[in-house]
Order: sequence, then structure tokens, then C-alpha cells
Amino acid sequence: MKITIVNKTKFIRSVIILVALIFLILLGMTNTYSKTEVAYKENYILDGDTLWSVAEEQTNTNEYYKNKDIREVVYEIKKINNIEDGKLEIGQKIVIPYYNI
Repeated sequence: MKITIVNKTKFIRSVIILVALIFLILLGMTNTYSKTEVAYKENYILDGDTLWSVAEEQTNTNEYYKNKDIREVVYEIKKINNIEDGKLEIGQKIVIPYYNI
């Protein structure tokens, strides 16, 4: 069975659109931080520090938490450091993720 292309212009246009869509989909799948790795830094809790204040400082200074809601940052810090009740003690060591570029 032989297939013939009736309208070559329409066929070429369709192929170009299909290739462009595939390219855009693949481009959208790439992670912007694909060449960076996540590392962890140690922070020690000082007098007056709370999870909220630590999270607020990280959202302002840490690229890893840029544009994240502070409640998400608090939750993630609690989860990473296995803090269940939300209480911090002076001198307690916590780890904070950051991008190691």
C-alpha cells in the first residue's frame, strides 16, 4: 500500500508544529537546578531562636528556600531534623539544606 501526500505544504507545517511541541515539552521537563546539588549546613540554636525565625532567615538568605512560603520552610526544617513538638533548645544543632553550586 502506497501512501501519497496530497497537500505537501500542510504536511510540512504539521510536522514542524509537532517537532516544536515535542521540543517545548522536553524543554519544560528540565530542572533549572539540574547541575547543582543539595548540601546541608549545620546551624546551632541561639537564645531566642524559634523555628519561625530560623525559617524566616533562610527564606531571606538561602537560595534553596527562595520564593517558598515560610510555613513550608518551617515544616521542612522540622521534618529534616526530626523535630516533632516544634521546640528548640539553646545549643541544639540543626541542619539546613542549601544549593552547593
